Amino acid sequence: MTTTFPDISISTERLVLRPFEDADVSAYAEMMNDEMVTAWTSAPQPYTEDDARDWITRVAPAERIEGRGIALAVTEFLTQRLVGIVQLRDTDWRVRSSELNYVVAPWARGEGYASEAALATAQWLFSDQRFERIELRTAADNTAAQQVAQKIGCISEGVLRGAWIARTRNGGDPFGGWIDVRTDLIVWSLLPEDLEGVGEQLADSGFSAFSDWN
Repeated sequence: MTTTFPDISISTERLVLRPFEDADVSAYAEMMNDEMVTAWTSAPQPYTEDDARDWITRVAPAERIEGRGIALAVTEFLTQRLVGIVQLRDTDWRVRSSELNYVVAPWARGEGYASEAALATAQWLFSDQRFERIELRTAADNTAAQQVAQKIGCISEGVLRGAWIARTRNGGDPFGGWIDVRTDLIVWSLLPEDLEGVGEQLADSGFSAFSDWN
């Protein structure tokens, strides 16, 4: 049984999802230092270019090679600018299940890029890799991530109480330090049959979610 994802690129109407490259280091570090990314992820802060380079050249490739998942840079088709990241992790090859995560750069939010990239990844995982389940976990107050889950057809399965550590500015001061806060996680699932009609709905919003992979 295959237990490693292929070195893949996925194309949609507006995006290219591809392996990370050395040239992505600066843009990736900038994205990971964004306030929203800091609040909802466990990425080190400040996130340096050395952190980005280590993740791109060592951590991300090892995830794929060792069978735990795959991380893809999400880029604009026309400009090749880094839009964000979509990642599969904690993959269970026997159950044919993986957890999906996504991050979008602040300048690219509000364009539907997260939904487009997540849906294309799900379609590839179900159609090409014959997986049967995708799981998403979103912090209780992370409404943007929850909207993406809903747009691509995910079903809410329940709440993991106190299961995540988010971050917030100390005392609400935008220039203050970060403090950890415990929060709940909402668990979402996506099965192959949940995708029926989702692509058409997103196409009505002005883009086609999936076109090709290689």
